[in-house]
Amino acid sequence: MILAIAILVLTALWRIVTVRIPELGNFSPVMALAFCAGVYTRNRWLWVAPFAALVLSDLYIDHWYAVTYRYDWTLQGETIRILCFAAALGIGLAVSRRKNWAGIVGGTLGASLLFYLVTNTASWAGDMAYSHDFAGWVQAMTVGHPQFASTISFYKNTLASDLSFVAVFALGMEYQARRRGQPSLLGLKQVGG
Repeated sequence: MILAIAILVLTALWRIVTVRIPELGNFSPVMALAFCAGVYTRNRWLWVAPFAALVLSDLYIDHWYAVTYRYDWTLQGETIRILCFAAALGIGLAVSRRKNWAGIVGGTLGASLLFYLVTNTASWAGDMAYSHDFAGWVQAMTVGHPQFASTISFYKNTLASDLSFVAVFALGMEYQARRRGQPSLLGLKQVGG
């Protein structure tokens, strides 16, 4: 439980610190936490950690965006993000049934792509700055708003962070299983050698 709390705090702090660094926009461990919680734990209380990190850090981040860019927080946007992370948890649960490296990588890619498509489509649908036609949707999927980095650059960061953090979490979990002599994607621990 202490480890879960430490990961929650570090995740929230990571998001709060990196919000002021445009190059790290959307480079966050939250999706990886949600996905890996589905893959590696059956303790439903631990499933709450990524959502708590998201909501707690969003309180600060949304305030910062509101002050800096005159951006208005919406319950709809928060709900959509939470639903995307819940989907990542579900994808992780599906991967856990037949856990292998290809499933972990594929699940990570799927969760990352789902987040990108859903959040940018929701932004396009609810933001009056976009034209509500195919061209406006393409703008939402590629360049976004001129005052922010392009949505493609946000997606590159999202994808890079999802792959990086899932790799760290998965390797850590597999290494711990191997050390305990439990089945691991890294192979079983050698006994007496």
